[in-house]
Amino acid sequence: MKSSLLSLPGAVPAEAPDEGVAAHYGDLFREQRALADGAGFVDLSHRGVVAVTGTERLSWLHLLLTQHVSELPPGRATEALILSAHGHIEHALYLVDDGETTWMHVEPDTQEALIAYLESMKFFYRVEVADRTAETAVVHLPAGSITEVPQHAVVRETPHGRDLFLPRAELETFAAAHGPAIGILALEALRVEAHRPRLGLETDHRTIPHELGWIGTAVHLQKGCYRGQETVARVHNLGKPPRRLVFLHLDGSEVHLPPHGTPVRLASEGEEGRQLGFITTSARHHELGPIALALVKRNVPLDAQLSAAGTAAAQEVVVAP
Repeated sequence: MKSSLLSLPGAVPAEAPDEGVAAHYGDLFREQRALADGAGFVDLSHRGVVAVTGTERLSWLHLLLTQHVSELPPGRATEALILSAHGHIEHALYLVDDGETTWMHVEPDTQEALIAYLESMKFFYRVEVADRTAETAVVHLPAGSITEVPQHAVVRETPHGRDLFLPRAELETFAAAHGPAIGILALEALRVEAHRPRLGLETDHRTIPHELGWIGTAVHLQKGCYRGQETVARVHNLGKPPRRLVFLHLDGSEVHLPPHGTPVRLASEGEEGRQLGFITTSARHHELGPIALALVKRNVPLDAQLSAAGTAAAQEVVVAP
């Protein structure tokens, strides 16, 4: 979905995976500072929106998701994953129930695959699954925002801010009343600072939840069966994940940030050294400078000095080895 807010002054279109919204509106660091201070909003109208209705919606979703949602109270935000039979992450869902409908937003262009899976699992349950992306836009308000939320908006409130599900036709009116508009790069920089993973960036085809610190926040360890639970339980109780998420402080003298997928190696071994992992997301932070998240092998020493395409990187632990 291409946002109508790309017509705002200074809007610079974002690149994959966030095509359709603005990367920034002319001043990246000013936008970051505003967001950190609780001002403005971020246009996330490119994200997929899925709605599930029916009296059995929560008990049905409970069987499919990694999160405990069978008794989810109206208005309480949660997040959940859908795993493969081998425990690999396939979907990440950001949910809230309004008492009649369970709303979720997901990564851009993943809603069709998600809906196909959900439809295949309906069986005799009294539920309906609908793609609401065309008529519903997601808007993010930062933590501390005093913006008045439209009464008819569905609100998903978290420690990091509020996600609003708004009628897409009202997006421009909302922007005019509640600016300044802030680009997705500012939100991504704060996400990296907070060590929060994102599907498709911090994940690949073999990522399991333990590697990213999603145990607890998106995976409930005491709930009933779901696809991939055996892997989750086995790794949690008997072993360690093969990889771990780390936070990196990058050398600020470099002009270019290492892009997603850049190999991470020991700095002492140079660019010919063995690959230990890869950069998942890099960003320029208004206070910390160049930063990144990376997925590396579990046995990489905690004090090891790393390098990504020649850029020195000092690591901080996100997921313990």
